[in-house]
Amino acid sequence: MDLGITGRRAIVAAGTAGLGLATAQALADEGALVAVCGRNPDRLDAAVAALGPDAVGIVADLADPFGAVQFAEDAEDLLGGTIDICVANAGGPPPGFPSTTSLDEYRHALELNSLATIALVHAVLPAMRAQHWGRILAITSIGARQPIPGLAASSAARAATTSFIKTLSVEVGPDGVTANTIQPGLHATDRVKALHGGADQTADIPLDRIGDPDDFGAVAAFLCSEPANYITGASLIVDGGASRGLQ
Repeated sequence: MDLGITGRRAIVAAGTAGLGLATAQALADEGALVAVCGRNPDRLDAAVAALGPDAVGIVADLADPFGAVQFAEDAEDLLGGTIDICVANAGGPPPGFPSTTSLDEYRHALELNSLATIALVHAVLPAMRAQHWGRILAITSIGARQPIPGLAASSAARAATTSFIKTLSVEVGPDGVTANTIQPGLHATDRVKALHGGADQTADIPLDRIGDPDDFGAVAAFLCSEPANYITGASLIVDGGASRGLQ
């Protein structure tokens, strides 16, 4: 399927590894011009080399919402025009239970996983609305739908982001801009390895395996595509069937 995004300018926050990098690669493979950001220059250079000649890398720290805004502005300069596709993403907060996670840890999670997304969207949205075309996609977590007790700060921040994107979709839909979230379960990323080590995590996954980041990237790229023009306000689960709720 032709996703109709050849030549579109895309930004992928925290796109140097894991699901962010997989999404950036899927967009680049479809002909989009892609900018990714990260804090580590060496990892950033490696990601850009893997993405190909039309990709650019920008050093940015999304823990500060100003860093998200600067990333969007620098990407416009380097890609040569306004941003058409915005993929909001960030690393996950440390694990912790609801009663033992400190207020500062909740605050950091909200800044990293919610406020940075809002700041990034605010930076790119006016141009999208003016041109009557845009795709906003936030990578969150199934924890936004089915809270994960051991990831209390992450679940709270992801839920806040999901609410923001859902509300945003109503406002910007008439302008030809879609806004969605994609909610991953367990995938073969460094974060999952750090959280779970070598323990088998497939017992509660009907497909009996954890996800391939490349498969996730392909789904994310579809939500940023022209054929997905009638999908907005959605929260798409990509978890191998692990979450069981009807909503």
